[in-house]
Amino acid sequence: MANITRFDPFNDLDDMFKGLFVRPMRLERDFPAQIQVKMDVSRTDDSYAVKAEMPGVKKDDIQVSIDGNEVTISGETKKETEEKKGEEVIRSERYYGKVARSFTLPHEVDETKVVAKYADGVLNLTLPMKAKAASRKVVIN
Repeated sequence: MANITRFDPFNDLDDMFKGLFVRPMRLERDFPAQIQVKMDVSRTDDSYAVKAEMPGVKKDDIQVSIDGNEVTISGETKKETEEKKGEEVIRSERYYGKVARSFTLPHEVDETKVVAKYADGVLNLTLPMKAKAASRKVVIN
């Protein structure tokens, strides 16, 4: 005996839309992804160590500014235009533009003793903590 079932056109409709709204859709050519500086921050007794990934940024295009306990790291990757005859770019996924990251530390940083090194796309910062002012006992007359 043959199994006959009634055709329901809406039966597979749920599977068609499953996962459609789970992650937002984005057209990369219309809205390029914003690149953010990825970093690790660690603390020793008297300083902070920061390792910030800045691939493709030249050493001369990196700026670090310190204002009390707020640190800002920024850099710019510039597009190098090189045209070859008969060459057509099919897809370009490399990011060109400015990247920046600011963060606040629990203690103020001594700007005069900061050490910065840049190698292999990683910026290494040593940020010494500012010495706390010695408390002074006030004599009451």
